[in-house]
Amino acid sequence: LLQRRLSRKQKRSKNYEKQRLKVARLHHQIDNTRKDFHYKQAHALCDAGDMVFMEDLDYRIMAKGLFKKHTLDAAFGQFRTIVKYVCWKRGKFFAQVDARGTSQECPECGGEVKKDLSVRIHDCPRCGYKTDRDVAAGQNIRNRGIKLISTVGQTGKETACADVLPGAVKNQSRQVSKSRKGKTRKTKP
Repeated sequence: LLQRRLSRKQKRSKNYEKQRLKVARLHHQIDNTRKDFHYKQAHALCDAGDMVFMEDLDYRIMAKGLFKKHTLDAAFGQFRTIVKYVCWKRGKFFAQVDARGTSQECPECGGEVKKDLSVRIHDCPRCGYKTDRDVAAGQNIRNRGIKLISTVGQTGKETACADVLPGAVKNQSRQVSKSRKGKTRKTKP
């Protein structure tokens, strides 16, 4: 409605500028509301556990699909960045796992169960495990993340939070900087 009114104003007139500011204010308010929601969800995820795993999706490809405007409006990339930051700030582990085949794999036995998008139930013929397709995909993401932790811990790679995982020497840069507060460096005479 505001943009429709803006289009009816004569460009560069005072009424046009007033209406343009109203539209800009509304967009800024929507952006702040979205960012606030993302931060609240990120903190809720960090409260739920010590590790957060997300699919490593390319959101640019999703933005070209059927729901492109809705995908862009949800700002998934911003949410991933905020979750990564909140995990780092609160000392939680964050990792991205490969997104391919999460809903086609059985989380219990690891067998491949091919299904179309219309099939909403995961039913494994190998082990008999039955659950919702999205729940199975979430369990696969968790399993891949845990597998990533055990692999990374043995090789000593760093996480997205710049902390070395279990099995390697821990990066203590945050603890060292906290312990140095209030201390001054000695200078050589």
